[in-house]
Amino acid sequence: MKETRVSTKNNIFQRFEVLKTNRNKRYRYHEFLVEGVRSLNEAVRNHWKIKSFLYDKNNLSAWAKDMINNVDTDINYCLTPELMKELSGKDDTSELMAVIEMREDELDQVALSQNPFIVLFDRPSNKGNLGTMIRSCDALGADMLIITGHAVDLYDTDVVVSAMGSFFKLPVIRISDNSALFDFIDKMKNTYTDFMTIGTTAHHKSPVYDLDLTAPLMLMMGNETTGLNRTLKESCDQLCTIPMSENSYASSFNVSCAASILMYEVTRQRKINIGQ
Repeated sequence: MKETRVSTKNNIFQRFEVLKTNRNKRYRYHEFLVEGVRSLNEAVRNHWKIKSFLYDKNNLSAWAKDMINNVDTDINYCLTPELMKELSGKDDTSELMAVIEMREDELDQVALSQNPFIVLFDRPSNKGNLGTMIRSCDALGADMLIITGHAVDLYDTDVVVSAMGSFFKLPVIRISDNSALFDFIDKMKNTYTDFMTIGTTAHHKSPVYDLDLTAPLMLMMGNETTGLNRTLKESCDQLCTIPMSENSYASSFNVSCAASILMYEVTRQRKINIGQ
């Protein structure tokens, strides 16, 4: 194992800083910075490429030593306690961080279940919402999450942290071109004759519990402010809403809350259907 010591804010350390803070540099290097036991465990478990570990050699638990000794990396870096503290985003400095290689966005490489359940998030603009969406998709059995349009950075540190370990387990695919999305939907409809695209709206449309969600489907969630863009909305087979109390002051749900409610209804109906 090759190890390099970093004791000053040299070029190596500055590269770690930009991986954490600069979206353009992350994509130039095709790498991102990760910390946290759950995230690192899931990254290793799901076979993400760990390029480097960062650590203070004098402050390592048995878990951290095991990771360093048993995970193949290109090169590891031993930092001073002060540099580790400056780089860490936690109140209690992380003992181990990692530089991880990004994955390619390849829709056709995602392994789908026999009854596919896909979630789409159109132009997410909030890091916390995107991270929560990833976590909810993982928790409620979605096969993958598709992100469309100009969106917050999937590999931003805040997204990874808010998604927790689910970030490394759930396939998340970014699509900038709607034509590629519609080609994929056409392919799904050719493969699954009952495949449906269901859009979500805050306006009065079909209550979600009135729809049959047991067939293969794609659930489309809109941007936090503007909802689904018109092209996606007009392409949907159905539009649905979550009924709210008539006495409610609130006119809509936070998008990540709405997604969790809708995804739960999908899994609820499917479990009932299997039991029948």
